[in-house]
Amino acid sequence: MSDITINIQNADHTITTLQAPIDMGLSLMEFLKGNEFDIMATCGGMALCATCHVEVLQGFDQLNEISDDEYAMLDILPNVTTTSRLSCQLKLNEQMNNLTVKIMGDGLS
Repeated sequence: MSDITINIQNADHTITTLQAPIDMGLSLMEFLKGNEFDIMATCGGMALCATCHVEVLQGFDQLNEISDDEYAMLDILPNVTTTSRLSCQLKLNEQMNNLTVKIMGDGLS
């Protein structure tokens, strides 16, 4: 498998479905930015700003473990959920096939 399906819930609750390559080493953040979704990613993927915050609506249990740095950033957000992740910390892989996310941003602006 060289591509996986990623679903993005839009502000109007519709779903955009895209094919994402898993052989390029991209993070979910890089993939979303590359597809012109409104993700600031101010720190460039270092888990320092939380502007790439997503809520995982489907597939949360298929993701890699959350790091202490990522948890610390999520912990300061006003709009954090039990399935929040920083998309910069999620490298695209086969286990993420059919992942569904909602872009949340940092909730501060």
